Order: sequence, then structure tokens, then C-alpha cells
Amino acid sequence: MPDRPEIVCICGSVRFMDEMSAANRDLTLAGVIVVAPGVFLRDGDHEADELITNEQKTALGALHLRKIDLADRVLVVNPGGYIGESTSREIAYAQATGKPVSFTDPAFGDTAVIS
Repeated sequence: MPDRPEIVCICGSVRFMDEMSAANRDLTLAGVIVVAPGVFLRDGDHEADELITNEQKTALGALHLRKIDLADRVLVVNPGGYIGESTSREIAYAQATGKPVSFTDPAFGDTAVIS
């Protein structure tokens, strides 16, 4: 038996907030420690833009990279193969640091739609 449970960092577009929540739930019930985005910012969300500064947005992005550092592996939530710009950066970071990366839509893992 391992000394501690596996740690998985969830990455993905905020448009898949519900899917990320479901993945978090499933992993947690399987005994996995999950780290995931804690604040969901959507493009065009003017209320969020008023509440969160650009400096805070930058800090949140850097914080998510630290979550990847803590994880044993990364799970990308990518229904339909969609991977946005931020998630693409997170995947590149995870791969550069030697973290295994898997996808909820593995058929699109290597040919994901990046926008």
C-alpha cells in the first residue's frame, strides 16, 4: 500500500466546469487527492472581471502551475477534444516537468482542438 494517495491535478476549460466537478467527485470517491481550479473565470464574464484584477488572474494561472507541481499526474478534461490556450500551456508545463498527462476524451488526446 502506498504511503499516500495519488494526487491528480485537473486541468481544462472553464466551459467544462460541470465535467471537471464530476471528474473531481469520481477521483475523490476513488481515494485520490484532487487539486483543481478554485476560481472559474469565463471570457466575457464582466462581473468576474470587476471582482478579479489582472494581477489576480495572472497569480491564479501561476498558482495552477504550482498545483501541477504537487500532482503525481494531470487529468485534462476535454470533451469533444477541446483544449483552450491556458490548458494547452498547462499541458506543456506538465510535460516539461515530467508529469504524465491523460485526457478524459483520449481519442482526441494527440489531436485535440486547440483554440
